[in-house]
Parts: sequence; structure tokens; C-alpha cells
Amino acid sequence: MDKKIKLALICGGISSERDISLSTGMQIYKNLNKDKYDIVLIDSANLPGTNMTAQAKESVEIDAVAEVLKDVKNVTFGSLVDVVGCDAAFIALHGKYGEDGTIQGYLELMGLPYTGSDTLASALCMNKSAAKRILRSAGLTVADSVDFDTKKPYDFDDIKARVDAIGYPVMVKPSRQGSTVGMTKVDKGEDLKAAVETAEKYDSLIVIEKFVSGTELSVSVIDFDGRPTALPIAEIVPESGAYDYYSKYAVGATNEIVPARLSEERTKEAKEAAEAAYEAAGCSGAARVDIIFDGKDMYILEINTIPGMTPTSLLPRSAEAQGIDFPTLLDKIIESALRKR
Repeated sequence: MDKKIKLALICGGISSERDISLSTGMQIYKNLNKDKYDIVLIDSANLPGTNMTAQAKESVEIDAVAEVLKDVKNVTFGSLVDVVGCDAAFIALHGKYGEDGTIQGYLELMGLPYTGSDTLASALCMNKSAAKRILRSAGLTVADSVDFDTKKPYDFDDIKARVDAIGYPVMVKPSRQGSTVGMTKVDKGEDLKAAVETAEKYDSLIVIEKFVSGTELSVSVIDFDGRPTALPIAEIVPESGAYDYYSKYAVGATNEIVPARLSEERTKEAKEAAEAAYEAAGCSGAARVDIIFDGKDMYILEINTIPGMTPTSLLPRSAEAQGIDFPTLLDKIIESALRKR
């Protein structure tokens, strides 16, 4: 047998999505082939000398995530300095300092191959405002929005007037945040300010986006053979009617239909849109493109460069529908990282 690959599995961190990242990390850890990998578990929050503090997190507790987190108590996590001597890093971080190019830049400096997209693509896709501009310039359909930074002088009345012109309902989002954290649907103008204040808890850069009603789709894209390829599409039907934090991670809270109930023509259209978005943003390895189909157009909502690997996550579900089991999917993601470096 060839020598084992010494793999740094990086999860946790200090973002508002820490618990989801730990859950993702433990799922990956359990499913990696221990005969093939010598795994070094790393919590990126363990960084000696840092003065960074953890971001606020969602108050909602998810039983499935809490169950996985019990396993965290039985393992030992190293710090980021322990990537020294590893052959590659598997990034299982979500949110700020994980998906935004920060950890990717650190690993670039260390000369260590890592999974997923590079520093630029990661930073771009984490910034919804910037990503929308790139996607629009590539000819893809995105929802109209008003973007502004609360750290810079702004006139709320002017912001509201611009939003009024777009029309309600709208989604108010922190631009550099994931897992629907800090996001609010606003149906009328008098509720806009409170929604902005909620989003501002997580990011100063705010996106107020026209709400698009339709079928919610998630298209996982991989490029293990050097060409972006969309996997079977997942159709998302939350029991509550809203695909919020709880619906994303609570077992049974969302009906995920794979493959999606689309015609052959619409399936091809959604896959092509996802692949085009993936390429426009410069993604690599594996990513998930979220789309709303309103019956006419495929609206690109966002690109997730580090898709979740929790018990309810969509990338593993789509890969399974393609005949790729979870351990094999992990192998392919790691092989892609080693090959591109």
C-alpha cells in the first residue's frame, strides 16, 4: 500500500457558523478512509496569540447538529500551526475566515494544497454584492438589489426609496455570511430598518434583494476531471415554506427531492446556468450553486464554495444520486486538491 496521505482536516473556527462547521468536520472525519489518510483534526479557532473573538451565532439549536457535536468531546483538535508537515488540507469551515479566502491565503503561504476554490474565488463568492456583479456581467440572471455599507455614511431614507422602487417583498441579507444567518424577509417598508439592524449584527455590508418566488434548486458542481460538471439537481421544499437556518439543518424539516421535478429542457438549463456561474466566479474542486426558477428564468442566488457535509447537506445527496458514495466523494475532492497543486 502506498504511504498514507497526512491530511489536515480544518473545521470549527470563530464564525457564526462554527457549530455547522464542526458538524461538517465530524461527518467528514467519520467517512474518510483511515487506511488511506493520517488525519490531523484542527480547529482554526485554536490560533495562539490571536485577539480575534467569535461572531454571534444563531440562537436556534438543531438536534441533529447537537448530536454530532457530542463527538467533538471525544477527539483532540490541534491548532493551525499543526498544518506544518501535512500533505494537504481539507477545509470544512463555513462563514467568515473560512469561506472568504482567509484560510486559503494562509494555506497558500504555507505552500499546502487545499480543497475547494482558491483565495480569489472564495473571497468573491462569500461577498454576495461582488458575486452578483460578476454573475450579471457573465450574462447570468440575478435579482435586482440595493447594496450599501453601514460603516460608511448613508441616508436610510434614500436606501428605502431605492428599495421601494424595486418593490416588496425583499430579502435583507448580510453580504458576507452564509447559512441564512441574519437574513430576513421583509414584506413592507416599515419593517425594513429592523431587518437591516438584524443583518448588521453579522456584517456591515448589506444586500437588500428583490424576493423571487419560485422553485428553489441547488445544483452541485464538481470539476474532478478538469471540466465543471453539474450533478443531479436537488429541489428544496421546506415544510415551513421558508428555507431558513432551521430548515437547512434540522432532519425532516425540508423535503429534498433529487433529482428535481423539472423537465429535461429545464434541467439542462439549470445545470448550464450553474456551470456557467461556477466558471465565471473561478471556482474549483466542488461548489454548490443555489437557484430560484420562477417559471421563466433561472435566478442565481449565490455560490457556496464550501458546501456543507452535515447529515442533511445537499452535495452528498446529489453525488449519491450520481452513483458517488460519500467516502468516494471525499477521495475525489482531495485528489482534485492534490492534482491542481
